[in-house]
Amino acid sequence: MVIGTIADTLGRGVEGVAQGISEAFFEPVIRLGVTGLSRAGKTVFITSLVANLLDRGRMPGLQAAQSGRITAAFLQPQPDDTVPRFDYETHLAALTGPAPHWPDSTRAVSELRLSLRVQPTGLLGALSGPRTVHLDIVDYPGEWLLDLGLLDQDYATWSATALTRAADRDEGAAYLGTVAMLDPAARLDEMQAAALARAWTGYLKTARDAGYSDCTPGRFLLPGELEGSPALTFAPLPPGASPRGSMAREFARRFEAYKAQVVKPFFRTHFARLDRQVVLVDALGAINAGPRAVEDLRQAMAAILGSFRPGRNGILSAIRGRRIDKILFAATKADHLHHLQHGKLTAIMDALVTDARRRADFAGAETRAMAIAALRATVEETRTHDGADLNVVRGTLLETGKQAALYPGDLPDDPGALLAPARQGAATWLNADYSVMRFAPARLALRPGDGPPHIRLDAAAEFLLGDRLR
Repeated sequence: MVIGTIADTLGRGVEGVAQGISEAFFEPVIRLGVTGLSRAGKTVFITSLVANLLDRGRMPGLQAAQSGRITAAFLQPQPDDTVPRFDYETHLAALTGPAPHWPDSTRAVSELRLSLRVQPTGLLGALSGPRTVHLDIVDYPGEWLLDLGLLDQDYATWSATALTRAADRDEGAAYLGTVAMLDPAARLDEMQAAALARAWTGYLKTARDAGYSDCTPGRFLLPGELEGSPALTFAPLPPGASPRGSMAREFARRFEAYKAQVVKPFFRTHFARLDRQVVLVDALGAINAGPRAVEDLRQAMAAILGSFRPGRNGILSAIRGRRIDKILFAATKADHLHHLQHGKLTAIMDALVTDARRRADFAGAETRAMAIAALRATVEETRTHDGADLNVVRGTLLETGKQAALYPGDLPDDPGALLAPARQGAATWLNADYSVMRFAPARLALRPGDGPPHIRLDAAAEFLLGDRLR
């Protein structure tokens, strides 16, 4: 084990040196990880970002585009031959075609390389001429990111936390009722184990649909080729004896196998090689779901930020390659609010990650919170209701195809008005009612040189990439 860890660390060190030499003397590479929790809009974000970097007419906030230093942009084959290519063209056609619709969500890792021809600034730029900067975008499910926190836990600790969390959610009642009738010390029965794993998976899906964020293990929701394998055939059990051959003993062994054979390889192969990261969050959806969903989101953000902290423990240090030095937490679907409320949404997003963010800042990672819409699906209006002017957004409803105006409620100026009752375990908001509608993408008529309309995608790109395009 020690020899294997040393060899693996040396291998990554050689790879890092080679990458550094390549970037210093040839063409620099930025590896940008894009992830997010359920329905946060990862696919739309990547598609719109690439489209707006190819046609930069709507990117004034990206200084390299505004100044004309980006002279060309083009797609190239990605460097990782064993990783599926992000299907940019199909997703763009879905968003911009004559019958626009949202593309399918992320279910596995994918990658895309966008190359930018950049004219450097200063004397060096005048002497050297344009250079090519490669942007490798790595798309992966946020459910898998939350699994990194499992590396710090043994089976008993995870079970206790998972069962406590399920007890606080209405969606957990069925599973808790099932597990209460079991004897964890009884001999393992594979049919019973599979049924229990299915029941836990069913609970995770309903909890996610109800707006909760922390639903682990993440591969239970997106199993892929691992579906039905022993590594995904376990579930949390109450504490008790675990003699050899018992369900409790075997579930503990499978939990360790899940960490060793599923979680670690993913982070070693993909996560540990990232330079920059954007985490997309459907904060409005959590607010609409209620205080418990908001508190769950806050805890999930803390767990995610902990994943980016270098030197957090021996396990993470052993699988980490480069250190991610910029992390953007973006509250998506800002187009569901009038622009006068965008500042409030940004403040709420910032407050959700404040505690864990301080630790990441101290460790050297620069973080920022932002409210964005990668693809604007609504227009703003002011309407009169009961003698008062309401700032609303109007768009096409996803379910019916009809036009509708939405006033989602007035977000508080002080984020503590939401986070305090959430921390205190309130079941509902006392003095407010927040609404969410699902809008379909609008039909677009793009001028030459313009990418899809968005909100602050250029500002997000400037934070994530701007310093590397000078």
